[in-house]
Amino acid sequence: MTPLELFGEQFMQRALIAALLTGLAAPAIGTFLVQRRLALMGDGIGHVAVTGVALGLATGASPLWTAVLVAALGAVLIEVIRERGQTNGDVALALLFYGGLAGGLFISGLAGQSAAALNRYLFGSLTTLSRSDIVVTTVLAVAVVGLCVGLAPQLFAVAQDQEFARVAGLRVRAYNLLVAVLAAVSVTVAMRTVGLLLVSALMVVPVATAQQLTRSFRTTIVAAMALGALASVGGLVTATFASYEVTVAPGPTIVLLALACYAVAWPIGIWSRHRARLREPFPSGQAAPQHGACDEHPHAHGPGCGHLAVPHDDHVDYVHDGHRHAVHGGHYDEH
Repeated sequence: MTPLELFGEQFMQRALIAALLTGLAAPAIGTFLVQRRLALMGDGIGHVAVTGVALGLATGASPLWTAVLVAALGAVLIEVIRERGQTNGDVALALLFYGGLAGGLFISGLAGQSAAALNRYLFGSLTTLSRSDIVVTTVLAVAVVGLCVGLAPQLFAVAQDQEFARVAGLRVRAYNLLVAVLAAVSVTVAMRTVGLLLVSALMVVPVATAQQLTRSFRTTIVAAMALGALASVGGLVTATFASYEVTVAPGPTIVLLALACYAVAWPIGIWSRHRARLREPFPSGQAAPQHGACDEHPHAHGPGCGHLAVPHDDHVDYVHDGHRHAVHGGHYDEH
């Protein structure tokens, strides 16, 4: 069966739906985690979710729901520790990392489950999703995206400046706990797509890529969600076509594609920020730095000369060869 024929199969269609939903939900909540400098929180929650998966496998319950419950409890715990405890956030995250992963492997061993049983949750297994898995994934992903977009102004205010948000009357603690729980839900939604060990990458890398190309929070979250969906669906398609020759897992392919997008966006972001700085006029009424007269200039600037024109008080500066020039009598002023 060719790769194109595979996409006509129901299991592959379910995989595409799950990849799209995961690509939208993970960067949506990841935007607020990055804003709060908690980019690694997804990794900590992912390790805690391993314990939840092991509990599900040991008890015969749905690993997805047990993972949601345990991950949410772990996320709330980390927020309580960070807010009230003497342990700082980094140490608390480390406790989640090691305790969650060790607890999951320990419980799995007690239940007679081999480590291989956890592989599809640790590294993702898109093509094995059932209809019930898709229904649960859809409900959870829609809830995450809806809350992140609907409460974006409040969540952004809390993430940006908690003291200001508190003075403005926002319930900072409640919103912090909501972000933690939504992060836990996103981790469990993505665990069958990219796996618990790589889920943080899908929450962080599209956001970091979007920040290279955008200047406002609103456009950042929209661009991050679009990039996440592109990486998820594109990674699945790429892995499917590559698997026709060799065995390639969708999860790592999705993450590598997201990283490739960042590698492309990074130099573009540097260039656009440099160009934006050149466009900024000097403060009105203040002398330009490094101002000097230049009697000879090989190029006559003017409308239509092809160089960037920047308004500056009562005249116009032209950007040329890394400098800003302005006509002043019989010579140019060089900034």
